[in-house]
Amino acid sequence: MKRRTALIFYILSVYVFVQFIWWGYHLIELTEEVSHASEDVSKRVIMILGEGAVFLVLLVTGIWQIHRSIGKELKLSERQNNFLLSVTHELKTPLAANKLYLQTVTKRDLSKEQQNELIKKAIEENTRLERMIDNILNASRLENNALKLGKESFDLTLLMQNIASRFNTMLEKETVELENKEPISISADKFLIETILNNLVDNALKYAGNESPVVLYAIRTNGGISFGVKDNGPGISNDYKSEIFKKFFRIGNEEIRTQKGSGLGLFIVSQLVKMHGGTVECLDNQPKGTNFKITLRDD
Repeated sequence: MKRRTALIFYILSVYVFVQFIWWGYHLIELTEEVSHASEDVSKRVIMILGEGAVFLVLLVTGIWQIHRSIGKELKLSERQNNFLLSVTHELKTPLAANKLYLQTVTKRDLSKEQQNELIKKAIEENTRLERMIDNILNASRLENNALKLGKESFDLTLLMQNIASRFNTMLEKETVELENKEPISISADKFLIETILNNLVDNALKYAGNESPVVLYAIRTNGGISFGVKDNGPGISNDYKSEIFKKFFRIGNEEIRTQKGSGLGLFIVSQLVKMHGGTVECLDNQPKGTNFKITLRDD
């Protein structure tokens, strides 16, 4: 909803409210004038005032509900605009980088090692582009209820090891690590759990940096399993912890932002966890950073 439309609605609401009070005032004044002449007229006016009071309460309640709806629509519109700005940048960056890498390979006389390095970087940019497109598609499927659970039993620890290995290979350093390596069996949709962990690790690396360790963990609890991703980054303010799982939400101003992203990763995480009947929490890590903890109950 456009801000101009919202402004017009509020002006009309105030006008109706003021006019209602003005009519009520004149009606009361008229009642006083005719009350001495006709008791029946006085009773009818009182009845009208009572019905008017009920109407006024309903009117105020309706305006308040519409006001809340307008606020939500304006916030969503702002997040959508931020999403378009970020996605436009995120799509152009890897495409431009890949074009430069390939042009360099084809137009310059490079050694085999230099060619392989540029090709490797192009593959990394392509992987990042694929991950972002997957997030957009997954968000669309979630909105349309097109994603279905396909539960199976698998080793969660082994899945985490594979994810850590893949990210470390891409980063060329041992940044992502496991807190415990004991096998933990879980019954869930393996692909969706992998998507959850990929988004959380990617988010941790994005905000904590490649030099700060990112820890994957999983523990069996009474009646279920808790797992997640911890980092030693700047952390997330309590003011935003209830907002970060909303679609398109990103902290800060999109036009001056330096971190990459689309505002879909944590939204997808929260929705996929809900599909499994679980919960996701954003906790403070110790001594600093963020801990995204997911809890799934045994069926």
